[in-house]
Amino acid sequence: MRIASANIPTPESTQSFWHSEPNEFLLGHRTTDALPSEADIVIVGSGITGSSAARYLAEDKRCKGRSIVLLEAREACWGATGRNGGHCQPLLVSRGADVAAFEIKNVDAVKSYIDEHNVACEWRTLPACHSYWTEDILEEAEKEIEYLKKVAPEVAATIEVIKDKDQIRKHRVNPDCAGLTITQGAASLWPYKLVAHVLEKLVKDGKLNLQTLTPVTKVTSAEGKHTLHTERGLISAKTVILATNGYTSALLPQFADLIVPARGEMSSLLPPKNSTRLAESHGMFGPFDQPVNDDYLIQRPFEDVPNPAGHLMFGGGRGTALYPRVGVSDDTVIDEGSAAYLREGLLKLLELDGETEGLKELKATHEWTGIMGYSRDNFPWVGELPDRQGLWLCGGYTGHGMPNGTLCGKAIAEMVLAEAAGEDVSLLQEELVKKGDLPKNYILTKERMAQARLLPTVKGVRVNDLV
Repeated sequence: MRIASANIPTPESTQSFWHSEPNEFLLGHRTTDALPSEADIVIVGSGITGSSAARYLAEDKRCKGRSIVLLEAREACWGATGRNGGHCQPLLVSRGADVAAFEIKNVDAVKSYIDEHNVACEWRTLPACHSYWTEDILEEAEKEIEYLKKVAPEVAATIEVIKDKDQIRKHRVNPDCAGLTITQGAASLWPYKLVAHVLEKLVKDGKLNLQTLTPVTKVTSAEGKHTLHTERGLISAKTVILATNGYTSALLPQFADLIVPARGEMSSLLPPKNSTRLAESHGMFGPFDQPVNDDYLIQRPFEDVPNPAGHLMFGGGRGTALYPRVGVSDDTVIDEGSAAYLREGLLKLLELDGETEGLKELKATHEWTGIMGYSRDNFPWVGELPDRQGLWLCGGYTGHGMPNGTLCGKAIAEMVLAEAAGEDVSLLQEELVKKGDLPKNYILTKERMAQARLLPTVKGVRVNDLV
């Protein structure tokens, strides 16, 4: 059965809270009035991956003198990175010790950039509290932790399992859950503001030509060059990086069954009056007899930031969705089933303080959706397309892009520059894996594509949507 390709991003979209304070410099930005007809490197997509790839290329002396053009279908950072849950949280179980270590390194890299450049994006390092709402799901997590103790004890040492009801309450979680894990090294942030800072700096430093409101409709290849087709004209380059995540198959139909779009639901909720800020970020697995639910929550500050309302940034509710999610690349729609669940759920999942008496739901200031890219084998795809030299892909994060995209963008930049210098990219990839700079399972190969197609098709694996 042929799986349909994604559509390119829609011109309009639901209104993300993260876009409520847009970067005025970037709105409608086109560094040059006309779309260049050629560039040395073209990047498609301006989220965490595309902006990171552009930054690492621009910072590398091997790229000096080369022109970099970044194309974005909408405004800058208007896709999944500008619509996610505000987490930058390493996933320490379920995907392997090398992935856990890589994601920890990725979070450190993001924090280092924010600290170095004093980026005002509400970065907050904090523990992550994951609540498991059935014994089966908790048992599965405990098995994964036990395995991690054998293969990566230093990572496992950062995870605490809590089952005592009184201890659960101390983390402000309803003790009806089966248990918790507390992990260290997580963070929350305003993701759009981080990416907007990166892009604005690159443009103002003269290192990037950013072209927003320029959707790419097709990529054709001939005579060692790739041509990107847009309504504003054509642009050709020897090197093209697709940082298109859930929209990838709109430009690479052969990836329709390997990176599948999926729509997730998010909300910003006003907390109860006179409540205090949560000390941790939260993930909730399988609540309310909804085993596919994997909800996620951070809380904004109550002071010292613009609009300091302590918004509860709550997403998920997939089990209550009224509309299809998987295979959907349209984020103009709010799913009222999931939206209602998000407005009501925290009053049952957590023990919120403040004036909660009589509250049946929290007021949403914004409700929106975003498009993730679910990978068929549950790992991102980072590398060059087989038989299309110079065409690179970096995406398919299965809802976990923030603790992956920065260093995946760096890895793809390293590969691009190695190939341009005539080096053996496969040797570089081996070195990246050896140093922990890219998990082996992330590397795009023809063999991996074939192996992935032996797996079941994507139907909605349990992950942290849009985190």
